[in-house]
Amino acid sequence: MVDLKKISELVGNLEEDELLELLQEFVDSKPYEEEAQQVVSACQEGMAKVGDLFESGEYFVGDLIFAGELLSESIDMLKPVIGSSGGVKIGKMIVGTVHGDLHDIGKNIFKSMSEAAGFDVIDLGIDQPAAAFIDKIKELNPDIVGMSGVLTLALESMKDTVDAIKEAGLRDSVKIIIGGNPVTKEACEHIGADAYTTNAAEGVKICQSWVK
Repeated sequence: MVDLKKISELVGNLEEDELLELLQEFVDSKPYEEEAQQVVSACQEGMAKVGDLFESGEYFVGDLIFAGELLSESIDMLKPVIGSSGGVKIGKMIVGTVHGDLHDIGKNIFKSMSEAAGFDVIDLGIDQPAAAFIDKIKELNPDIVGMSGVLTLALESMKDTVDAIKEAGLRDSVKIIIGGNPVTKEACEHIGADAYTTNAAEGVKICQSWVK
């Protein structure tokens, strides 16, 4: 079994070459899907370390962006063993970072993992107003809407968006999952979402359970 602690450290230290080499060896070993999910979690733990180092001033915005790209690259490499559905789409999902928030690392990880799990994912991007979500729901009739945010103010934007979806008469047609650092059970209830997560792998499992 691959050294999960080592993977977390390599992500946290932004050691691109060594990390990708280790991941390639892991993929070549034809691991079980469960082992692959553990590796994804280890990558995310490394990403949490990057966030801590950024907050403490040791890392800068450029490091944060690089870490996000490194993580996306890692997830892409792991896609063949994360449990891809072999090309069969299991559901349609819209994701976006809500109005007032410009973060997209968590959203991008969730998107990559959802696609690997067999979802057709449409990414609205960052700083998206409620109207953008509503227009896409009307256009694409998705099964799931995912809203992301890292700032505390994103919680109110999520609530405004869910309220607008209700007013548009579309709430009953979609399941809504929210994700990001500030989301909690209480926030989820206040916002009116169906589920919340701070872990992309867990979020994908929730979404899979909705379309089964």
